Amino acid sequence: MPILLFFTLFALLDFVILFTVGSEIGLLTTLLLVLGTGFLGLHLVRREGVATLTRAQQRFANGELPSDELLTGAALIFGGALLMAPGFISDALGFMCLIPTSRRLLGKWLSRANIRVKGFTFRTGSMHGQHERHDFDSSHWEAKQTDHSDHDTDPLEGEFIDRHDRHR
Repeated sequence: MPILLFFTLFALLDFVILFTVGSEIGLLTTLLLVLGTGFLGLHLVRREGVATLTRAQQRFANGELPSDELLTGAALIFGGALLMAPGFISDALGFMCLIPTSRRLLGKWLSRANIRVKGFTFRTGSMHGQHERHDFDSSHWEAKQTDHSDHDTDPLEGEFIDRHDRHR
């Protein structure tokens, strides 16, 4: 419920500022500004998205998990969505998500924030060797080391039978 209230107040404030600015500078100028920020945002999303996808593919090819690139992609999607909303506050926040320097600063700020998400788990590290497992719940963060390099690497042999295959 509090998040719904936040987004409602945010949208209301964004529209109030949009209409206030529109009454001062005129309807045509306001429309041109809103459309201009939308097209500029589209250009930035394309440019940054292609660069992020290229970096992610390179990290995958090197056997690394592209966690930074995944977070960057999420920021680009969020920033693009904010730029589609009409309003100057949402445009400013959207551009903060799209411009690399401000996106890094925003990422550092968010990483320092106290993140508490119930039942959320992710893994960091490379595809081979050591991994860290991070479990989030509502009260604490716990990291566990698991080493996958010493496991038996012999393949398992078996037979697969499709129970839904009626031709047997």
